[in-house]
Amino acid sequence: MLSKSINEDNIESLVRSFYRQVLQDTLLAPFFIEKLGDNLQNEKWEEHLQLLTEFWKFVALGYEEYKGNPLQPHLHIQGLSREAFSQWLKLFHQTVDQTYIPSAGKYFKQKSTNIAENFMRKLNL
Repeated sequence: MLSKSINEDNIESLVRSFYRQVLQDTLLAPFFIEKLGDNLQNEKWEEHLQLLTEFWKFVALGYEEYKGNPLQPHLHIQGLSREAFSQWLKLFHQTVDQTYIPSAGKYFKQKSTNIAENFMRKLNL
C-alpha cells in the first residue's frame, strides 16, 4: 500500500528499498560496491543507510539530526557522469513511486532532481 504522507518510517523504507535497487543496477552498483561492499547487511552499508535516512528526514521533515555534507563524498568518486546521476534519479523516482501516492512522492522527486542538478553543476558534469 502506498503511503499518503511522509514520515520517519516510510523515509527509512524508501532509502533501504532504493539502495537494494542500486545494488542491482549495472551502472550504479560499482560506485557503491567499491566503497561499501556488496552486502547491505554489513556495517559500512548500515552506516550509509542511516546517514541517508537522516539526510532525507532533514530534507523532507526538517529534522536536525543530519550533520553531514552531502556533496563532499561525491568530490572523490572517480567516473561520476551525468549518465550516472540520471540513472540514480530514474531509480530514485521509481522507488518513490513504489512508496508514496503521487502527491506525496512529488516532493521527493522535485527535491532529488534539484539536488542532482546542483551536484552536477558543482562537479562540473
